[in-house]
Amino acid sequence: MKKQLDKKTFLSALKDGQSIMVGGFMAVGTPEVFIDWIVESNVQNLTIICNDAGFEDKGVGKLIANHQVKKLIASHIGLNPEAGKRMGEGTLTVELVPQGTLVEQIRAHGAGLGGILTPTGIGTIVEENKQKIIIDQKAYLLEVALGADLALIQAKTSDIYGNLVYDKTARNFNPMMASAAETVFAYVDAVIDHLDPETIVTPHVFIDGVVAKEDTNES
Repeated sequence: MKKQLDKKTFLSALKDGQSIMVGGFMAVGTPEVFIDWIVESNVQNLTIICNDAGFEDKGVGKLIANHQVKKLIASHIGLNPEAGKRMGEGTLTVELVPQGTLVEQIRAHGAGLGGILTPTGIGTIVEENKQKIIIDQKAYLLEVALGADLALIQAKTSDIYGNLVYDKTARNFNPMMASAAETVFAYVDAVIDHLDPETIVTPHVFIDGVVAKEDTNES
């Protein structure tokens, strides 16, 4: 395996104050092993970019419960009462972003774009402090591209080079996040010698390290 990643190397890449993208939708497609390793590391003041706040005991919810997250950028937090509580207390800053806008901001960063134009949020509090652009007499908000220091993604299978394929809806945010961070680590169910090139979703050039389930003693 050319990009095999071990726990020690993973932990050495973590730093206080990092911005970290985490794949998954309601924790489906979230690399739980990586989340557990971050909890163990106890790094602090993280900015987490994820579709949602996970659950109190699953996904990025574990990091919130362990007081490691300073800011959460997500589309909703309703499945995690602890996130809502801490948002109300002011101990967790939450930036709520419409889901389609969030994924397009991430995609834009991966494509090298400065941002996107969207009508979503026009006439609501979403447009506060944002640039509004008129095209053909229609108003759009300029939403800047969104990247991160580190992206943690989950895939079904990797080949020995780090090319990835995903399992159904577990694909969700993972491919976009793989293109939008300085460093990208992937957790996979299995590593095989070769993948059919026509099935590859995330090319190996985006991936810096891969951890396979068989190497973590996970069932």
